[in-house]
Amino acid sequence: MTNPYEGSPIAYDVICRKNVMTPMRDGVQLASDIYFPSLNGSPAEGRFPVIVERTPYDKAAPRQVTNARYFARRGYVTVIQDVRGRFESEGEWYAFAKEAPDGYDTVQWLGVQEWSNGKVGTMGGSYSGSDQSALATMAPSHLSTMTVAVGAANYYHGSMRQNGALEQRFHVYVYRMAMTSKEAMADPGLQAEIMKAFLEDMPDIVRQFPLKKGATVLRRLPSYEQWAIDILTHGEFGDYWKQRGYAMDEYFDEHSDVPTLYLGGWYDSYARNTPMSYMKLSAIKKSQQVLLMGPWIHGMYEQTFSGDVDFGLDSHINTNDLRLAWFDHYVKGLHTEFAEWSPVRIFTMGTGSQRMNKHDYDRRLDHGGYWRSEPDWPLPGTKETPFFLRADGSLSTEEPTEEKTESTGYTFDPMDPVPTMGGGISAADSIIRPGAFDQRGREDFIGCVNELPLNTRHDILTFQTPELEEDTEVTGHIVMHLWAASSAKDTDFTAKLIDVHPPSDDYPDGFAMNITDSIIRARYRNSWTEPELMEPFTPYEFVFHLYPTSNVFRKGHRIRLDISSSNWPRFDVNPNTGGPLGLERRYEIAHQTIFHSAEHPSHVVLPLQEG
Repeated sequence: MTNPYEGSPIAYDVICRKNVMTPMRDGVQLASDIYFPSLNGSPAEGRFPVIVERTPYDKAAPRQVTNARYFARRGYVTVIQDVRGRFESEGEWYAFAKEAPDGYDTVQWLGVQEWSNGKVGTMGGSYSGSDQSALATMAPSHLSTMTVAVGAANYYHGSMRQNGALEQRFHVYVYRMAMTSKEAMADPGLQAEIMKAFLEDMPDIVRQFPLKKGATVLRRLPSYEQWAIDILTHGEFGDYWKQRGYAMDEYFDEHSDVPTLYLGGWYDSYARNTPMSYMKLSAIKKSQQVLLMGPWIHGMYEQTFSGDVDFGLDSHINTNDLRLAWFDHYVKGLHTEFAEWSPVRIFTMGTGSQRMNKHDYDRRLDHGGYWRSEPDWPLPGTKETPFFLRADGSLSTEEPTEEKTESTGYTFDPMDPVPTMGGGISAADSIIRPGAFDQRGREDFIGCVNELPLNTRHDILTFQTPELEEDTEVTGHIVMHLWAASSAKDTDFTAKLIDVHPPSDDYPDGFAMNITDSIIRARYRNSWTEPELMEPFTPYEFVFHLYPTSNVFRKGHRIRLDISSSNWPRFDVNPNTGGPLGLERRYEIAHQTIFHSAEHPSHVVLPLQEG
């Protein structure tokens, strides 16, 4: 039987021209390593399609060289470029915000070179995913297709900030980037000081957050420090966050109409952004937009586990093979697997044995899962189902009928925040660990002081269903409607969805697996642009999105929702004073009230799928 698929074979050797300088519109030149298909020791004759990745992580890094050679050997001129201010490129680096014009100028330059056939595709993940979307907002004429892995649609809504709160992973990330800054590379003493801060002192530095300008070694790298202070103190969604490099979705009407693959993970820090890009662009563009979501942590597509949970051998993918099939189809016009792909392909978690994988050295929970193809996202036929928080600690689809104001209270002390136990995190793995974990304390997590279940804390309220009578699939976007009051003028509220596995021989105390979570800063409950402080002890409704997911809660499991006011050090801690964000040095204890009555029916909306 003839294989219906075709693809580019290995047909060339590779020649690399290093540090080719490309002029930007302001005169700054950016350095690229260009990998050419070659024959007999010389670049192959003719014009080839071009693939470019723009990175702040060193174009000469082994992984970049491996990827570039992979595509060049298969008939693509492959370009890896240091972004502005990094490694061999000129200019000053200011993270993410300024990438749109540089990316546009690069694509247009590549499209007219003598070895280019005028078709330019882009690739890369994380920073290199976001800078693709940024340049596409300026619609370069030579851009033909993109493969955007774990990139942003809007850094304010779900990455650098989350519903008003700062994702502190970026304040760890700035130290990591500082180690390879131009200043550090030119000064061994400075580099050693930064390395000590990042590799040895970071837990203590995190405990002293928020960052203070001029108080750390970052003062010797002004643009790095200024960026860190800016994302800390710009709490409103104003002009700062509306730059093209941060708020791509503000410019989607101007965005290139080219086939694009959006690749993300349920435990990735861009889990909200990736489906957002697909949803918004597929609705307004004619070209093919494809969404692929797996169970991965940030960028780990060829890994089968997230944290302490394994999803089976089928859960990983080979990213270069995937991208080659995409480029071959949309750039070379070959009939690859993407000719038959549906617009959405997702991995649904939860269909494994739920036993400890004793063949795995780390003995992870076999949560399992499977791949499926769907016509759109959110899935057609989704049943948006409210689960109500009840006074007895239950989570129920039955609406509360109590006439009086039923409520439960707790006290939030900013000096004793709830420790982060996994989730969609990146760029700070050594300090803030990503993925799925049993929600109990452990010594290798910063902030933990014991090994008790996390919800034994006085400042966490737990609401859960009875043991499920049948498998229950939750796939889609999750929205929290929380009615709450506080003694403070400003505070935070958090929500975490958990798959509670029953006790077993492998897990005598059960296993409380975090599925998704989020946070909201109270001052932004009505507007991201015009903050409003609260009237103490007055009920307000807080509506906020958790990360999307796809998980089967098995028969005998429980669906649990934990409510609190901190998730640290993933998010900055609200001092509860209503003072200026990032600058306030006072802290106040807040007495919180969560309502669950007919008048104030707190509930989480779960996207249920029929079996």
